[in-house]
Amino acid sequence: MIRVLVAEDHTIVREGIKQLIGMARDLEVAGEACNGEQLIEVLRRTPCDVVLLDISMPGVNGLEAIPRIRALNEAPAILVLSMHDEAQMAARALKVGAAGYATKDSDPALADRMVFEVGLTDSRPPHAQLSEREFSVFERLVRGESVNDIALHLAISNKTVSTHKARLMQKLGAHSMADLVRYAMEHRLV
Repeated sequence: MIRVLVAEDHTIVREGIKQLIGMARDLEVAGEACNGEQLIEVLRRTPCDVVLLDISMPGVNGLEAIPRIRALNEAPAILVLSMHDEAQMAARALKVGAAGYATKDSDPALADRMVFEVGLTDSRPPHAQLSEREFSVFERLVRGESVNDIALHLAISNKTVSTHKARLMQKLGAHSMADLVRYAMEHRLV
């Protein structure tokens, strides 16, 4: 059984998608979210195999949410949904880690097929190896915060921040702050 989490801000569309998933033998709805922030919260406590992600949600939009989803432990595959057949948007979504892309007027069988194909892909980017805390330190570093600032914000010691920094740089293959910033920009994490 493939567990699907539906992230869509329009209630009617979300309910329709849930009904379609309910009709498929091998799929079940694991949970739902109506915005990007809620999605990340729900994912932290709800195991699922696939996130069906609306690209244009309020707050943290779909494109911004993709790298954050991919960075979670045991990250689900991401199938992006869009109102329009935007080739550029699809390319960006796939570049930042989505496994598939469909428009909302896609034939349900196509979405069904993509969900199954999605389950077979697992080419996770290096930042997917970061722990939740390492990812927080990474985000703050590339925004220009100092080790002292980060220690204050996260209520941990400077030494702990430095340890996280060393580990995350090693995992990302970065040798300098410039490398970290470049990595963040290439993967659209900032």
